[in-house]
Amino acid sequence: MNLTVDDITFGYDSSRNVIEHLSFTYNSPEVLCILGSNGMGKSTLLQCIIGAFPISKGTITIDGKGVNDYKARDFARKVAYIPQSHTPSFAYKVIDIVTMGRTSRIGYLANPSDDDVAFAHEQLDYLGVGHLSEKPYTDISGGERQLVMIASALTQEPELMILDEPTAHLDFGNADRFVELVEKLRERNMGVLMTTHFPDHALMLGSKTAVLSGGRIVAEGLARDVITDESMRELYGIEVHVKHIGSRIVCIPGPLDENALVRNPPFANE
Repeated sequence: MNLTVDDITFGYDSSRNVIEHLSFTYNSPEVLCILGSNGMGKSTLLQCIIGAFPISKGTITIDGKGVNDYKARDFARKVAYIPQSHTPSFAYKVIDIVTMGRTSRIGYLANPSDDDVAFAHEQLDYLGVGHLSEKPYTDISGGERQLVMIASALTQEPELMILDEPTAHLDFGNADRFVELVEKLRERNMGVLMTTHFPDHALMLGSKTAVLSGGRIVAEGLARDVITDESMRELYGIEVHVKHIGSRIVCIPGPLDENALVRNPPFANE
């Protein structure tokens, strides 16, 4: 699947554009991480891509067809979108929420079959949250809801999953496991396009990375090439050091005295 964002502009009003002359291309099943600080338009960009926000200039196409030219059912077979947060309104069981993802795959007005429900259970088990299946969606944590929404998206069987800050409500362990999940999705030949505040996630994935600043993509390429001391310092406005630690590359914020770290590792005297 090909996604092409060509010279788009979007603003909430006529006084200021949040996105201006922004372009990039994406091909499934790549992983693309979009980095940006708060207020740079990451969530807005995703809303434009799924056709929720009408762009004032430019084009957004999927496989050569404008995103707003797709019927909702057909678009759902191409793309699954998971927002940064979701506030539940009704106490549906988790398994019912996940099974709703099959809507685009079953007939109009049809009820999910036993196979559809079984497939939904498989996705919960795949994400390690099968034990939540009978719980009310309103009674689980924000991090668990995020995983349930991902399970629901998996039941759509899309070609591309778009995630807005997917680790925002996950604890340290589940945030790390999420990176493993993205690797699994790549193995399933599913594309992933995600926004994040954390350059370490892009570095762990070794993925294609785009830096969003001032409403435009200002750098694009493999994470190890795009995420540098200089680019991260400019993006986040703090001193940043990109270092190899063992087999990993990590971003370390703030001043860094490497000799002192070697001689006196943190917490050594505690």
